[in-house]
Amino acid sequence: MEQRRSFIKDLLQSTEVDREVNAKGWVRTKRGNKQVAFVALNDGSTINNIQVVVDMANFDENLIKDITTGASLSVTGTLVKSMGQGQSVEIQAKEIEIYGTADSETYPLQKKGHSLEFLREIAHLRFRTNTFGAVFRIRHAMAFAIHNYFNDRNFYYLHTPIVTGSDAEGAGEMFRVSTFEPGKEPKTEEGKIDYTEDFFGKETNLTVSGQLEAELGATALSNVYTFGPTFRAENSNTPRHLAEFWMIEPEMAFYDIHDDMDLAEDMLKYLVKYALDNCIDDLKFLENRLIEEEKSKPQNERSEMPLIEKLQFILNDDFVRLTYTEAVDILKNSKPAKKGKFQFPVEWGIDLQSEHERYLVEKHFKKPVILIDYPRDIKAFYMKQNDDGKTVRAMDILFPGIGEIIGGSQREENYDKLSARIKEMGIPEKDMWWYLETRKFGTVPHSGFGLGFERLVLFVTGMSNIRDVIPFPRTPKNAEF
Repeated sequence: MEQRRSFIKDLLQSTEVDREVNAKGWVRTKRGNKQVAFVALNDGSTINNIQVVVDMANFDENLIKDITTGASLSVTGTLVKSMGQGQSVEIQAKEIEIYGTADSETYPLQKKGHSLEFLREIAHLRFRTNTFGAVFRIRHAMAFAIHNYFNDRNFYYLHTPIVTGSDAEGAGEMFRVSTFEPGKEPKTEEGKIDYTEDFFGKETNLTVSGQLEAELGATALSNVYTFGPTFRAENSNTPRHLAEFWMIEPEMAFYDIHDDMDLAEDMLKYLVKYALDNCIDDLKFLENRLIEEEKSKPQNERSEMPLIEKLQFILNDDFVRLTYTEAVDILKNSKPAKKGKFQFPVEWGIDLQSEHERYLVEKHFKKPVILIDYPRDIKAFYMKQNDDGKTVRAMDILFPGIGEIIGGSQREENYDKLSARIKEMGIPEKDMWWYLETRKFGTVPHSGFGLGFERLVLFVTGMSNIRDVIPFPRTPKNAEF
């Protein structure tokens, strides 16, 4: 009977040796001499390779020649204790089958290091590198942990629409969804495009958020969350922006802003602990990679903390909570502000920039920070208005190295206040009738927040560009693969 395949991760953890096993994977390296070859095999189940020892006398010379970096193999042999350093077990090969060769002249992933920019150009192959294997195993672990977290706390996973007729953020930077042939759209008498003739009978877009629909679910199920793709047609070609990204958006009935903050802090700590408990080999690899990368940077651009210490920093500290107004006072009185070191000036009423957020976390408090009570003029229409008439019950969570990782608020449950705010912001009420109706029929205090999934993965992996934590990044002028 053919030997059943084992994952390399399981073989490396096995204490049961001197038995026949089968491993399948891709060749990372091959070295050796005329008598023996050592093949490093990896199947993606772990950052670590298993060493396959090939006695040249037992194999055809041409088969050995075809075992090059990138080739795919099935190896059957005896799992034995390893004599070499770095691994506890290895496979003494008895049978080798090559599934696919990889021409060493043209295979783009050779032993030398490759830049992340180059690897983005070959995103179909970059999963095979140690760095991206680690990143995407961690990405999976974070997605799994998010579902676990909410399931264990009586939340229901709600699938909100990807095609929508509303703009949750009021920003207008949305991708249009239409079946009209470009240049042949039917027109109204005023010469505008007649969307009543389109597939959905109205103008529709790809969603920027599932929040508004999640609120509807929360008004019956109490606790819900969304976890799905969202889209923003923002022409931002920065290391922190994507046109297609994933969002986690819980909405909770009977929660005020303090309950909202408690949940967000607890969830972030749970996710970071899950990564440390379940992805430590990948995290250690990424930490060492970062240490090497930072050696070439000027001292003032280097990270304050190694990756694993930065994750422990989140677990070990209670998040500091203060108002936006208090934060602005701290920033205005800070050394960087007085010496003109901030790129963006600080005034009450501005949207804080990443440099301001990072100063509060990394220099002033040296702890994660939650800011609340933002000016109403810089926040969305659905946020609960405070009695001062100037601020809303918003909250942002700020992390080291990244700035804002979560944005949320208590939602406005008062029909008259919400209706007035919608009018004030010029949002067509006919598009929001269903949202407003929930404030007429059994309205309740409720709150929620949004966690950008790629921002989370960026933080946990220590990667510096958001394009490197999603399999196939969608950015301005780029929809390859």
